[in-house]
Amino acid sequence: MEGFYLRRSHELQGMGKPGRVNQTTVSDFLLLGHSERPEEQPLLFGIFLGMYLVTMVGNLLIILAISSDPHLHTPVYFFLANLSLTDACFTSASIPKMLANIHTQSQIISYSGCLAQLYFLLMFGGLDNCLLAVMAYDCYVAICQPLHYSTSMSPQLCALMLGVCWVLTNCPALMHTLLLTRVAFCAQKAIPHFYCDPSTLLKLACPDTHVNELMIITMGLLFLTVPLLLIVFSYVRIFWSVFGISSPGGRWKAFSTCGSHLTVVLLFYGSLMGVYLLPPSTYSTEMESRAAVLYMVIIPMLNPFIYSLRNRDMKEALGKLFGSGKTFFL
Repeated sequence: MEGFYLRRSHELQGMGKPGRVNQTTVSDFLLLGHSERPEEQPLLFGIFLGMYLVTMVGNLLIILAISSDPHLHTPVYFFLANLSLTDACFTSASIPKMLANIHTQSQIISYSGCLAQLYFLLMFGGLDNCLLAVMAYDCYVAICQPLHYSTSMSPQLCALMLGVCWVLTNCPALMHTLLLTRVAFCAQKAIPHFYCDPSTLLKLACPDTHVNELMIITMGLLFLTVPLLLIVFSYVRIFWSVFGISSPGGRWKAFSTCGSHLTVVLLFYGSLMGVYLLPPSTYSTEMESRAAVLYMVIIPMLNPFIYSLRNRDMKEALGKLFGSGKTFFL
């Protein structure tokens, strides 16, 4: 959830003001969602239910295909399976609750449910970033240091990198969630999103929240800037090596190795930067909600197609998974 950490100071105005002393013990919040018009709710329910089912089925098939085919038990597919699991969990942290609220015509989410949702969104959003950075490093080793690939990407090292990613994302997400439990909220409980947004929660807080703001900045630097710099550094080295290949066919073969990953990176970070790095004067809640749908729902839904449609090994593994012995989408 890197977009959570890129809000500028204009989003935090109004917090800690002396006049906001009407504190209360909050038992629930209101998720206003995308539309308050009753006639639009059935359409929204159908659209998001369809996207959620496609996301879950697509990522589940990727995981099953990789785990069932011994030929795919390699570092790149190991991280791809974990990325698919992360995408499925990331989407599941918010969309089922939104669908339940639409179905029951309720906008309520409990205080504990809001904090739990926030924790999982932060953790799996940060893990998504870390895995994209690790996969970029895998592409770099495969193209720039092919003779050392088996030692540089050993199973033990891959497991260690995955464990480090889990720890680096779990600890800050848990710390940020625990810090929010110490915040007192004012009477206003409306969140203009379909998920519990941490920046909005801080805007509803009555006391001083400088510690929480510092945590947002720290997590932003940790989960957006550092992985993005690692990805950029890896691809600079990759492009340098690829353009050094004299044969056009060799250049295309080398570049196709990381083409799917590069597509996902461009979509993911492009959607974030296209909204959260805009000037404050152009900021709007509607624009933020659309961006959240893009990187929380649409991109996780597209990832299985991006990684499988142009990958012969994945298509063969999917064919074997269904027992047809044939490849798909040829």
